[in-house]
Amino acid sequence: MSKSIRDKDAFLIPFINTLTDPAFITGTIANGQKQLNSQIDFTRLMPGLFFYVGFTQILALGRQNKMMGAAEQYQYILRDESMHCNFGIDLINTVKMENPQLWTAEFREEIKQLFLKAVDLEYAYAEDTMPRGVLGLNAPMFKGYLRFIANRRAQQIGIEPLFAQEENPFPWMSEMIDMKKERNFFETRVTEYQTGGALNWE
Repeated sequence: MSKSIRDKDAFLIPFINTLTDPAFITGTIANGQKQLNSQIDFTRLMPGLFFYVGFTQILALGRQNKMMGAAEQYQYILRDESMHCNFGIDLINTVKMENPQLWTAEFREEIKQLFLKAVDLEYAYAEDTMPRGVLGLNAPMFKGYLRFIANRRAQQIGIEPLFAQEENPFPWMSEMIDMKKERNFFETRVTEYQTGGALNWE
């Protein structure tokens, strides 16, 4: 396992421990913030940031008519994770509305630091998986993309943008989320693949 993946795991573990601790109870500001912190992590940062380098890599292959079946499945997964992100927006904003005492300036600053750390962790993963670039993609392209996504994820829960205005280097990813196809994968006939001996990666 690469260091970038281990570091992402280590980042998530404290939030997992909060949500799975049978002795954890809310009722205090400290514990309410701890729970909200974990909800932000698992509905904004993990599905909304940590998955996006891998999504973009595979879907970029699909756009070049490579690994079409895998790319299609990733497209379904991306759409599903986007729904999780939208659920997270409603959940977090509802908790904030019902518990305004949790949303202090100090707590917002803590959340900002989590976002900044998550961007660094996912960018390290991009560097690990694309040390020399591949098929028109390279790690530096993802720096702007991850910042662009982080700004959107933060604004959706009432935190000001964390980075100066960032352009989206992969506008086609938005189209991938808005997938219109509806069909039963198990009843779909695979016709796009060539036989192994006929593959040409040039």
